[in-house]
Amino acid sequence: MLYLFRGSDAQKVRAQAFAWVAAARAKEPNLAYARLAREELTDASLEEAALGGGLFVKRLLVLLDDPFPTSRAREPEEGEDDNASPGELGSALDAHLEALAASDNAVVILAPKLTPARAKKIAALVKKEYVFDAVATRSTARGFNGALVNALAEKNGTALWLEVMRALSAGDAPEMVHGLLHWKARDLAEKGSRAWRPHAARTLSRDLIVLLQESRRKNLDLARELERWSLSI
Repeated sequence: MLYLFRGSDAQKVRAQAFAWVAAARAKEPNLAYARLAREELTDASLEEAALGGGLFVKRLLVLLDDPFPTSRAREPEEGEDDNASPGELGSALDAHLEALAASDNAVVILAPKLTPARAKKIAALVKKEYVFDAVATRSTARGFNGALVNALAEKNGTALWLEVMRALSAGDAPEMVHGLLHWKARDLAEKGSRAWRPHAARTLSRDLIVLLQESRRKNLDLARELERWSLSI
């Protein structure tokens, strides 16, 4: 079954999606949970999300974090339409939506700022859709850490390390902190910035994916790995 979190208020969409996941895990502790970033979406990983389970794990909870490209921050792949409009570029997820919708596993699509056409297509398949659009007055409730992403955007390693430590000390889950940092890295790669040239921002995004994959593969403490990584910026 699919759950969709979208809307023009990207900060609130992310905060609410991670809060929903935390509540679901607390309600059903035996769920096997995984967060997959866009770069990790393959036919194999999506088939596992739809069909996974087994003797000891009956259901999976999978968060697909920002699975759709939003701008041409890279050269088009062979066979890809070079004239595709922003927000409509292909994703490995497209071919698996119906299978995920029919699955007993809970699959959360975290996708701020979907185009209307894609939002309509996905909404027709989901069990529930959550939409958070920007309003004139923005809530300052904890959930989106502006100081953290600003430190990364400014390439201020000292401030970044401090904000990572503050977030973890305040009780933010390490995978939520990682998700926010990776979201900002992709944003920097797509939009550019004074402190990060496009190539460096793309490398930053890849490094964060590697960090997450290595922490899973080697069963490392993600909080400790984030602290160590922030000191390298």
